[in-house]
Amino acid sequence: MDLLPLFQDVKGRAVLVVGGGTAAARKAELVSRAGARVMVIAPALSDDMARLAGERGFVHRTDSVGAGDLAGCALVFAASEDMALNERVHELAVTAGVPVNVVDRPELCQFIMPAILDRDGVVVAVSSGGDAPLLTRMMKARFETLVPAAYGRLARFGGAWRDRVKAAISDSDLRRRVGDMVVEGPVAERVFSGRDSEAAHAMEAQLEEAAGRAARGPVGEVWLVGAGPGDPDLLTFRALRLMQQAEIVLYDRLIGNGILNLVRRDAERIYVGKAAKNHTVPQDEIGRMLVRLAREGKRVLRLKGGDPFIFGRGGEEIEMLAAEGIPFQVVPGITAASGCASYAGIPLTHRDHAQACVFVTGHGKDEKLGIDWPALIRPNQTIVIYMGLTMLPRLISEYLEHGGRPDMPAAIVEKGTQPDQRVVTGAIGDLPALAEAAGLGPPSLIIIGSVVTLRRDLAWYESAAEAAADAEPETT
Repeated sequence: MDLLPLFQDVKGRAVLVVGGGTAAARKAELVSRAGARVMVIAPALSDDMARLAGERGFVHRTDSVGAGDLAGCALVFAASEDMALNERVHELAVTAGVPVNVVDRPELCQFIMPAILDRDGVVVAVSSGGDAPLLTRMMKARFETLVPAAYGRLARFGGAWRDRVKAAISDSDLRRRVGDMVVEGPVAERVFSGRDSEAAHAMEAQLEEAAGRAARGPVGEVWLVGAGPGDPDLLTFRALRLMQQAEIVLYDRLIGNGILNLVRRDAERIYVGKAAKNHTVPQDEIGRMLVRLAREGKRVLRLKGGDPFIFGRGGEEIEMLAAEGIPFQVVPGITAASGCASYAGIPLTHRDHAQACVFVTGHGKDEKLGIDWPALIRPNQTIVIYMGLTMLPRLISEYLEHGGRPDMPAAIVEKGTQPDQRVVTGAIGDLPALAEAAGLGPPSLIIIGSVVTLRRDLAWYESAAEAAADAEPETT
């Protein structure tokens, strides 16, 4: 994050705008809508600025800008068509310690004006730090279709009830739950449709229910959520909704910042990641932690890479929850085999290559592989091995010992679906040497089968030049 997003209160405060054209008019209009007292310094005003000045009571001066004009200002905008003047205003503002925005000069801006969606008090601001204003405008246009106009009315309704809710419910976690139910439930629906009296009755019912729940003692819940293979765009809608409601998040090693940043901002985060032979928190302790937190009345998000029921040990965790009588939900995620193969351009099944696909793990219980190789080494079948990189030489050795072809095409996908994804392909007998030469590390997925040869033409995630240069063995 290059800039800290803030919303500043400028009501009744002085804001200086230097310039009288269209760009200056847009800045002056925005700060005026926020309640600022606007002074415009420009030799002449455009029709747009002149109209705004008349409607909103801007002070207009035609003389030059001096250091005294910045005294007491909350903000300064240098929006003149005279670039030398804008640079001089920037110097004056820096000397005076007043935040300054110089139009079309990001390097001279101490703050950026974002693209703004205003829903009568509920404001969405989008910024690229000045790098891509067209992109931010496009994103704003998309938000226009996603954010109902009635959200401002709902915000005012919630504000009117805020003190009463706080007085009725002392527990902050329970208050947050009531808030979640209000904005996503029948109260919000009634507010949106203008049925304010019905909304008030529904709110009364929510408070009574919450008071009864507080009297009965805390009741928590655990949400076991699959976060997919790494690309945040692959999260499900349900996963995103629960990520925004959770009070505590237990997350694994494979959960990157791109996904964690989507979690509720005030949620407590607990890292419980595990790597081979290095368990930060033992599995049994994770289960006990989930039980304890739920019994404290917390809404607990157990965030796991891929799908929690495919080599994610999700079954073990909810077994303990079920035995302890803890309510839970399971949200599936895109498993690594599906996500990584898709982004590597390797179909797991194909009528000309494979009519079956088998998932196995390279880490069995107590470090034993326990792989049924005769069942795997069959024609027209794709094998996907999870967590097999550290055991790769042994895996390949056993594969060959059980009759596997040494020239069978194979691939390793490192950090699949992520921007730094890498793919190594080659004959399976050469795979350990290729992986070592490329310096591959976890997380990596191994794919074995003739479907790997399709990558040459189907590697859409890489550039056309890289795909065309594919050769076996290769590293991309």
